[in-house]
Amino acid sequence: MQRRRTLGLLLAAMLVGAAGCGSSDSGSGTASPAGRGKTTQVTVGIIPIIDVAPLYLGQKKGFFADRGIELKTVTAQGGAAIIPGVVSGQFQFGFSNTTSLMIAQTKGVPVKSVVNGAASNGKVGADVTGVLVKKDSSIKSAKDLAGHTVAVNTLQNIGSTTVRESVRKAGGDPDKVKFVEIPFDQMPAALDGGRVDAAWMGDPAKSIAEQQGARIVASPFAETDPKLTVATYFTSTQITQRNPGLVKKFTEAMAESLEYASRHPDEARQILTTYTKIDASLLDTLTLPAWPAEVDTASLEKLASLGEQDGLFGDKKPDIQALFS
Repeated sequence: MQRRRTLGLLLAAMLVGAAGCGSSDSGSGTASPAGRGKTTQVTVGIIPIIDVAPLYLGQKKGFFADRGIELKTVTAQGGAAIIPGVVSGQFQFGFSNTTSLMIAQTKGVPVKSVVNGAASNGKVGADVTGVLVKKDSSIKSAKDLAGHTVAVNTLQNIGSTTVRESVRKAGGDPDKVKFVEIPFDQMPAALDGGRVDAAWMGDPAKSIAEQQGARIVASPFAETDPKLTVATYFTSTQITQRNPGLVKKFTEAMAESLEYASRHPDEARQILTTYTKIDASLLDTLTLPAWPAEVDTASLEKLASLGEQDGLFGDKKPDIQALFS
């Protein structure tokens, strides 16, 4: 049911895409207060997790303003929900996990990745996401997840695909894992209350769950590929064609933001308090992703292969070069 609902949203977005993105200037140009030309208002769809900290840092440091971009952010539950917003013109850019973008491409949705977003830090047991269980759970490893219920933020996507790979590598049966959809910010309570046996989550939810006594039994991203490109910022193909100047400015500002966040991890942690409800006392416990400038093509090919194995793409295969290069 969830998959059909998501695909329905994507197809609806495609139908209204021409109307929503038909302007030759995506984003409204308004005179800046200082009169130094025009400021383009750009709306970005994001997920309120630590992965997008560079975007907020770049906004704070003026990297976008320096290029005439006035940012507005809108939050969503996951990349699958953001894609229709970008295609319809509700957002000019969006942040999405790479599997959601691959699924969209194979369904004919006109999207294009423009700059890297986040990657695994490669540390098993201390990666940006993990599968957590209650302290007294009988689940000791990824293998033990077979036969249990695992929460993910979006069904049939990067979370379930990489969790299944962790179970597979540990010698368990991935087909016996039952996935349920729960927003990240609700996962700690769902796990603590026994609504699910395990939950795949990143920070700040992961640190909150650990504060409640939960423990990590798997690191799906790192176990799938230590250099896994997890998410990127993307736009519609119409915007890339009709407003390449805006795409270039956004990409440059985002690249500068990624570099800054990589060199200033404490500031990346601190900025999280401006767009999530995390307690400042947990900042030092947050696990940061890697924020490389470029996507890792080999890891994306591997992720695509796993997606095919899980039946995410129907009878088509994603074109990694066309989508991410």
